[in-house]
Amino acid sequence: MKKVQETDRVIRGWLEEVRMDVLKEMQDPLAISEKSSRKDLVTNIDKSNEKKLVNFIRQFDPEARILGEEGSGDVVQDMKGHVWIIDPLDGTLNFVKQRDNFAIMIALYIDGKGILGYIMDVMHDIIYGGGPEIGVFTDTQKLRTPDNLTLREGLLGVSGPMLVHDRYHLQAIDEASSGVRIIGSAGIEFIQVLTGKQNGYISHLMPWDFAAGKILSETLELSVTKVDGTPVDMLSSNDVLVSTRNTQKDIINMIR
Repeated sequence: MKKVQETDRVIRGWLEEVRMDVLKEMQDPLAISEKSSRKDLVTNIDKSNEKKLVNFIRQFDPEARILGEEGSGDVVQDMKGHVWIIDPLDGTLNFVKQRDNFAIMIALYIDGKGILGYIMDVMHDIIYGGGPEIGVFTDTQKLRTPDNLTLREGLLGVSGPMLVHDRYHLQAIDEASSGVRIIGSAGIEFIQVLTGKQNGYISHLMPWDFAAGKILSETLELSVTKVDGTPVDMLSSNDVLVSTRNTQKDIINMIR
């Protein structure tokens, strides 16, 4: 494995290249199909992005295994060795309907430990990336640890369906916070927490939705767990809470 700093530079290059392809392909009609429902979509760009990222990783780290949302990678059943987890286009419904508020995410784990994570806000051309060895950076600045706000002191990102169905008493948690926000992209929601614009985010997420954000959040001393405070399963779906530590305490107390 190459040095972390070199790997960081290489991954940022991949993301910029894929972003340019996305902007070009957005000029043409999209091929859109449904996965589990009319609100769970996949496009030709999701698939082409994943194939490009898988090819980049195969050339750079041939022995690694790759877990991707659209199935172009490997069947990954454990976190041994080098495991890359990628989301080629996070927030596909936003992408289709808004042409905004979507992300590309890449994470590298070695023997289960988060090494590097990246979330690219495609339309704003900002990469939030790094890990415990080098810190978290955009292209122009190093991010500092957000203020350790309590639930009532800040905004909370939530999953719309979880709020509507009052999972985990989310409606009461909403009332206890300064307000909730629903964006519809895990990557963009993670960015809001990483930059201190929200002090938490709750949603039902798959590994590719949270793998990169987990590395970045924990590097900035934020908490990433299941909603009940137990560790997330890196290879399964989870109801995830990313937040400041004080907000996590408040939410877990309300759930109990």
